[in-house]
Amino acid sequence: MVCDKCEAKLAKIVTPDPWKSGARNTTEGGRKINENKALTSSKERFNPIGELRPCRICRSKTHQKGAYYCQACAYKKGICAMCGKKILNTKGYRQSST
Repeated sequence: MVCDKCEAKLAKIVTPDPWKSGARNTTEGGRKINENKALTSSKERFNPIGELRPCRICRSKTHQKGAYYCQACAYKKGICAMCGKKILNTKGYRQSST
């Protein structure tokens, strides 16, 4: 649940090419034929989403890159998950805490 201003900031994940065809979107140029993965494997995996922050309210991981609030807390409070601006009036709602 994000406001109109923050909707343009949402990350879009590109679907990678199949590894057999030599993925064009990697820095090495794809998988090499007949390579020994035990010798050439890297210690860190590539994460296309990046680092996710903890929620400012409940300290759980957020669901979007650049968000300060998780989806559950943003909906309960009626705020934008990225900037915290009030976008929904929740005065008449009866929401449980679990």
